[in-house]
Amino acid sequence: MLRKPSGPIKQKLLSRVAPTGVERSFAETDIIVSKTDAKGVMTYANRVFLDMVGLSEREVIGAPHSILRHPDMPRAVFALMWERLNAGREIFAYVVNLAANGDHYWVHAHVTPTFGANGQILGFHSNRRVPDRAAVQKIEPIYRTLKGIEDGDASRAEGLARSCAHLKSILAQAGMTYDQFVFSLAS
Repeated sequence: MLRKPSGPIKQKLLSRVAPTGVERSFAETDIIVSKTDAKGVMTYANRVFLDMVGLSEREVIGAPHSILRHPDMPRAVFALMWERLNAGREIFAYVVNLAANGDHYWVHAHVTPTFGANGQILGFHSNRRVPDRAAVQKIEPIYRTLKGIEDGDASRAEGLARSCAHLKSILAQAGMTYDQFVFSLAS
């Protein structure tokens, strides 16, 4: 069980709680919203976010957004996300997150950089909606494959590099950009 510290949680939930295998859901009309600084440290979380993760505002503000990372989520997707965000580009992705009690929830995330007056990236803004179930069913085996590649290498860096290369090969075989591929999953 997660010990509720006062103040921000500085470590990933995974290091404190085991996944339960229970999926949470939220209303189709709800939007999970969070904002981070340029290093991914949370500066804002709306009520839907707090309810889904099962933490208070005091616990999440100042904590890295990565505390929500579910162990089944491949690092290759986050590597692509950071590459795009740091280049000033938005990204859409299907993501499975971990709640404080070990439950999980799927989202269709839209993450955008927030720019300052002189064009520097100040942080990031993420809106997450209820994902299309058919898309989740299509992405789960791809994520399992990517995660298996990452976990199957003795070198964490090599596993990530091979997983990223595999993701790129999936896109090349589909003849699509990453964005086209993500949006094609709901068709």
